[in-house]
Amino acid sequence: MEILQNFSLKKHNTFGIEAKAQEFVAVHSVDELQHVLKENTSKKKFILGGGSNMLLTKDIDALVIHVDLKGKKITKEDENHVWVESQAGENWHEFVLWTIYQNFGGLENMSLIPGNVGTTPVQNIGAYGTEIKDTFDSCEAMEISTQKMRTFNHAECNFGYRESIFKQEVKDQFIITSVIFKLTKKNHIIKTSYGDIIAELTTQNITEPTLKDVSNAVIAIRRSKLPDPKELGNSGSFFKNPIVLKTDFEPIHAKFPEMKFYEISPTEVKVPAGWLIEQAGFKGKRFGDAGIHKNQALVLVNYGNATGQEILAVSKAIQQTVFEKFGIHIEAEVNVI
Repeated sequence: MEILQNFSLKKHNTFGIEAKAQEFVAVHSVDELQHVLKENTSKKKFILGGGSNMLLTKDIDALVIHVDLKGKKITKEDENHVWVESQAGENWHEFVLWTIYQNFGGLENMSLIPGNVGTTPVQNIGAYGTEIKDTFDSCEAMEISTQKMRTFNHAECNFGYRESIFKQEVKDQFIITSVIFKLTKKNHIIKTSYGDIIAELTTQNITEPTLKDVSNAVIAIRRSKLPDPKELGNSGSFFKNPIVLKTDFEPIHAKFPEMKFYEISPTEVKVPAGWLIEQAGFKGKRFGDAGIHKNQALVLVNYGNATGQEILAVSKAIQQTVFEKFGIHIEAEVNVI
């Protein structure tokens, strides 16, 4: 377990941005993590998972700790459910496929989301009508300052839309080392209410989809809309879908009756950010090596040698234009470093 100096992070972020870590170390166990934290208490630290939800706009003048803990196991089960624990460094999509292979239900709609398991509760990631909070049981995390372990149960995580306690009250205080999910063994709740999934299943003449069918449909949809980070640097959805009070939305909708929206509560609607960005004229646009993907306006891309600053500038131009046109603020989902 060697601490490396002036280490390139280009292969450790899905945008493929060239940025240097002052120091870098990969840890493969809770003991190694504890040791690194204890031996480097005075140093500034930066915790790195799969590098899938961040935009590096500068070099990291800190000790970058890459959490690379591997392993998954069943911790308990009953007649209807199974509790599966995954270490933080497991690739999320590979873990989802593993659960489907075992016929464990609950994660299939989140197939092909980039990143590692350990960061999924931080963002409360989600796709196609499912979020982490739907199957999350608990997670183990190490407090950075004391190196003590703590279990966070579902209620303690304060999950919201792309939100959790790890982005708010205890931000930068804990490192998640493992996550336990409660999944179904039978009587799976198959979620196909999203139009894209129904359409994809229909083209395959599937009327009673299995977990694998739903996963395959989601994978096909994502591949048709979203670029593979291995081929074109990106971080998936760059922006959150804005949640707007109905009282604020009504005059906007009167002005733009074609605007899509989803009612999420008696007082709020969610507006697809991709639609707003496309209507603002940004879909498929390119500014040097930074741009907006041609098939999905939510995704900002690095066509080769874009800097984080250049991608950030494009994102700010999008936010400003969308607000000027529609009066709606769109927030970045990606962490800007």
